[in-house]
Amino acid sequence: MPHVIVKLYAGRSAQQKAELADEITRAVMAALNSSEDSISVGIEDVAPPDWAAQVYKPDILGKPATIYKKPGYSPPD
Repeated sequence: MPHVIVKLYAGRSAQQKAELADEITRAVMAALNSSEDSISVGIEDVAPPDWAAQVYKPDILGKPATIYKKPGYSPPD
């Protein structure tokens, strides 16, 4: 039962989020041989000024063992 949570800068349209969820679903199905019905995708908007405190520090720096694709940017101030 994969559940994927995507956190991104606020401002994407509902259509963009739906397209992203569809692409993620297809990728999970292919990579894990999961059925579409077993996959869920959540998308959380984060205001750019809140990114460091709400995402970068707790989710990226705070959980290094869970990061399989590291970002190519420095933490925002």
